[in-house]
Amino acid sequence: MSPAPTDPQNRRRLVALIAAGIVLLLLASVGVYGLLAGPRTSTDPDSEPGPVATAPPSVAPSTPRPPRVPAVPRSADPETFAQGVASTLFAWDTASGLWPLDYTSAILTVGDPTGDEQAGLASDVAAYLPTRDAWIELRQYATRQHLTIDTAYVPNAWADAVGTTAVTIEGTRHRAGVWNGQPVTSEHPVAFTVFVVCAPTYPTCHLLRLSQLDNPLR
Repeated sequence: MSPAPTDPQNRRRLVALIAAGIVLLLLASVGVYGLLAGPRTSTDPDSEPGPVATAPPSVAPSTPRPPRVPAVPRSADPETFAQGVASTLFAWDTASGLWPLDYTSAILTVGDPTGDEQAGLASDVAAYLPTRDAWIELRQYATRQHLTIDTAYVPNAWADAVGTTAVTIEGTRHRAGVWNGQPVTSEHPVAFTVFVVCAPTYPTCHLLRLSQLDNPLR
């Protein structure tokens, strides 16, 4: 057996060689493990991305539509049109948030396009509706109204003019509301005449004037 080296420099050289050999063995083992294991695939749970949190889509708050008076149905037939005018004229609700002027505007929309009768028609309609002060009073009782039409006819007293027709409406006015916490209703017969202009002047009918309530042409 050869004697152990006593030279310090030789000793250090020997230690360095042993350390280098250990490093080479470690690298080689890692390389062999990599060859045996192979590359990671997408099925490896550790390689799959985690769930992505997505914020729910923002929904813009809807703006409620303001209440509106239903439009008068258009028609080329004088009696059909007159009945639509009558139903719209009598259908109001003080609890709807609307005012008498809103109902007047709905009727004036189907007035004569020339505008010749608009002022008179506005006055006629106002006579059928509660005043603003009466409306405020009726609103306390949630008063509402509608019309049931019994008959609609061209009166004998009307001399037909080209394109102009009078239609007398007879029916029942129905009112309902709340008094002292209890529902109340009332009925009243009504009659009036609607003056309209239709073909050949216009393709669809337009409203000219209204008679006084309960003072129709017969």
